[in-house]
Amino acid sequence: MAILDILEYPDPRLRTVAKPVKTVDDDIRQIVDNMLETMYTAKGVGLAATQVDIHLRIVVMDMSENGDNPVVLINPGFEGLSDEKSELQEGCLSVPGFYEKLHRLDKIRLTALNRDGEQYSMDLDGLAAVCVQHELDHLEGKLFVDYLSRLKQERIKKKLEKNRRHHQ
Repeated sequence: MAILDILEYPDPRLRTVAKPVKTVDDDIRQIVDNMLETMYTAKGVGLAATQVDIHLRIVVMDMSENGDNPVVLINPGFEGLSDEKSELQEGCLSVPGFYEKLHRLDKIRLTALNRDGEQYSMDLDGLAAVCVQHELDHLEGKLFVDYLSRLKQERIKKKLEKNRRHHQ
């Protein structure tokens, strides 16, 4: 396994729309394993392949207390189960150190392929539903900062660029 580099906003590669996975094979499983290791090392709860410059429709998540319940989403999609929305604070490994409250659908039905290429679906609510929506946005080239005002986006961009200059 390998720890992959996580792209940071405003890297233009984060805007790439991911392509569907044609076949779940050993190469895809290796990507999944590397993404899980990267997510756990970065202390995240979700990671989309786009964030590690792999433009395939793959997401890994783990919202368990102990980081021992990995969830693999290959070619994921979702539908809303109600119009109700939750307001939860979101952060992102590609926008380190910034958190904002966003409104997302509270209840969704997720469909995806697992690590073995088997289709499954599950109904999610609360944090799990928000996490799926956040990660699937990445696969469409969208970041949570896109929901914020232009002024907030510019402030975040400037602060991240300043932080990068200080760490070089």
